[in-house]
Amino acid sequence: MTKPNILTVDDDPQVSAAVARDLRSRYGPEFRILRASSGAEALDVLDKLALRDQAVALIAADQRMPRMTGIELLERARPQAPGAKFLLLTAYADTDVAIRAINDIGLDYYLLKPWDPPAQRLYPVVDDLLDDWRRANPDHTSDLRVVGARWSDRSHEIKTFLARNYVPYRWYNIERDAEASRLRDLAGAAPEDMPIVLLPDGAVLKSPSTLELASALGLRTRAEQPLYDVCIVGGGPAGLAAAVYAASEGLSTVIVEREAPGGQAGQSAAIENYLGFPKGLSGSDLTQRAMAQVSRFGAEVVLANDVVGFESRGQVRAVLFGSKDIEARALIIATGVSYRRLEAEGMEALSGRGVYYGANASEASQCEGDDVYVVGAANSAGQAALNLARFAKRVVLVVRSGTLEATMSHYLIQRITSSPAIEVRYRSEVVAVHGDGHLESVTIADRDTGGTEEVPSSWLYIFIGASPRTSWLGDDVVRDERGFVVTGHDLLNPGYPPRWPLTRAPFALETSVPGVFAAGDVRLDSMKRVASAVGEGAMSVYLVHRYLGTV
Repeated sequence: MTKPNILTVDDDPQVSAAVARDLRSRYGPEFRILRASSGAEALDVLDKLALRDQAVALIAADQRMPRMTGIELLERARPQAPGAKFLLLTAYADTDVAIRAINDIGLDYYLLKPWDPPAQRLYPVVDDLLDDWRRANPDHTSDLRVVGARWSDRSHEIKTFLARNYVPYRWYNIERDAEASRLRDLAGAAPEDMPIVLLPDGAVLKSPSTLELASALGLRTRAEQPLYDVCIVGGGPAGLAAAVYAASEGLSTVIVEREAPGGQAGQSAAIENYLGFPKGLSGSDLTQRAMAQVSRFGAEVVLANDVVGFESRGQVRAVLFGSKDIEARALIIATGVSYRRLEAEGMEALSGRGVYYGANASEASQCEGDDVYVVGAANSAGQAALNLARFAKRVVLVVRSGTLEATMSHYLIQRITSSPAIEVRYRSEVVAVHGDGHLESVTIADRDTGGTEEVPSSWLYIFIGASPRTSWLGDDVVRDERGFVVTGHDLLNPGYPPRWPLTRAPFALETSVPGVFAAGDVRLDSMKRVASAVGEGAMSVYLVHRYLGTV
């Protein structure tokens, strides 16, 4: 198999030789390192690679070249190398230009010259860029295969589980692909067995549950220890941050996650206001980086298990999974929130069949050329609309209020209102959905006039409200009327039942049960931002240490 390519572009022969040497010494076994001495020569190289269907993983270009700057080259290179990562080599005086290029041409990173020593200043940057490229361009030779129907809610559930757990797969539509019918027959599957999953080792799973699928893939679905220092329920940003800090500080740590790591943030196509990432990063990227840290420090992650109850057993806190449980000396609740159900006629029958709550970033391509409707006015809805607009013919954002300013970040509003592919329908709401087996049309009502309009569409994505996942906590953990967990000094508010049992005041993130903490979106009056969830996850571990020092 031909190696993917890394192209370096610099008109200074010494600099060109140096960067090629440094890249070859580290990446030569996996990538072919190519050199060009000008923008024109680089474009000619890219043309030849495109004709040969040879992948380009990275283009590293000097900014100050005669006749064509590095930014001009990278902008022109995008059609020939659409998936390549762009690295600009520049002087300090050009940093303003480089920062603008992040938005203008999708520059991934700029690096100040000189980059000596490369082990500290070059390789960490290139390592990150190439890791991102590998994730976007996996080796498909050992992929599992999924055979199902396009509008099957079970097929959608399995594909979503695989995508969110970063398991590469190939999808075969039984209604359109001849190969799908052949695979179904080879597997001996009947129509009622669909969808089926064919594993690389030849095993066949017929309409598996997510727990069965996780077990077959070798994902951990059971805890290994009888007692932990801390159990974290929920694998979103707050839970992952808590796990990193807890495990790195020597606490035996387990995370329990019912779906996949990352939470709602993990499905985001872009998180652009997270500190330290000027280009932004996807929720998938953030989650994979966090999971690598979690694994590095030795925390366990138990997947595909839905917590159904909670008990205090003396000084031990237990979370229940039906017939199983996990015991820990302290518990951190980081279950986040789920999207609130839309009250509209026909929703139940079409859920998972064109009507979806939330959207994984990888799903956007299935809407290519279609009209897509998105309900919601917060950042999650805005990011989804922008991601879907990359493929859809038109994206219509349906908003109940008359403005986006109160609920969406300014940078997102600017991008949405300037996109020719996105239309915003203010003072509107979806009141009904229609279809035979899958979504075919949506009825939208004008909140001012009361008039309605039925529009054709096969895609409706819903991002409304926030419903915390806390029913499993029972009566001992105080929550507000919407289910958000009450913590810290709010527990002493006379508006809540007097449940705090100790003479000391509760710690800042502590719930009404000593030793049980809440972090992130599940907590009452949390900020509902990724950065604040990460901060609360880290803070909760500090408070766990304080609690464990008192018992």
